[in-house]
Amino acid sequence: MNWFDSDYYHILYSNRDSKEAEHFINNLVNHLKIKKGSKILDLACGKGRHSIYLSKKGFDVTGYDNSEKSIEKAKKFKNKLLRFKRKEMTEDYEGNFDYIFNLFTSFGYVSENHNINTLKSIDNALLPNGILVIDFLNIHKVKSELIEEEIKKISDISFDIKRSINKNFIEKKIKIIHNKKTLEFHEKVMTLMLKDFEKYFSIFNYSLISVFGDYNLNIFNKKSSERLIMVIKKSQP
Repeated sequence: MNWFDSDYYHILYSNRDSKEAEHFINNLVNHLKIKKGSKILDLACGKGRHSIYLSKKGFDVTGYDNSEKSIEKAKKFKNKLLRFKRKEMTEDYEGNFDYIFNLFTSFGYVSENHNINTLKSIDNALLPNGILVIDFLNIHKVKSELIEEEIKKISDISFDIKRSINKNFIEKKIKIIHNKKTLEFHEKVMTLMLKDFEKYFSIFNYSLISVFGDYNLNIFNKKSSERLIMVIKKSQP
């Protein structure tokens, strides 16, 4: 069973709920002054918590994710302004968008080549002067405060989590004990810093216009910020 297709993934991260998504989206929409009817791609949308709220605010929203189960759940909310499709991040996005959002650490899970190919797909789909928003971990803070092992109990489910830094990845091994059954999953994400993203953006002639450190859009601080939220503009050809 794929970790991102598993119900346990959503249970473990249940604190990342619709309330948090709505708060972040409200701040982004106000900051970017997004006009009603704008076309937005929510890339790696999961079950669609950001996409659903964006459509309620009057935007034309498409959500892509590679998790079949997540897309099945998201499709229950589709309407004239909201559609979902299973799609890998490096594939063709089948359209042009004013904004592309990649939120909640949905980048850097595979390799350097995968990251660049993802940005190629983004570049092909983002309109000139379009805006890309990437919401990633603040790796500096994660490294300095790494909890190597912890046990989380949610209802009758026990999550035994072990974390480590292995080369260019932060790795998480998750053992789940539930109903007398034991399951094990592996999650990893690259230790990408702002300078790494800036290198990627230079390949595509993107301009980094804002860097925030949390969902309140406070300015990024390398030592203390929870997130690395980048607002990037695509230059005219």
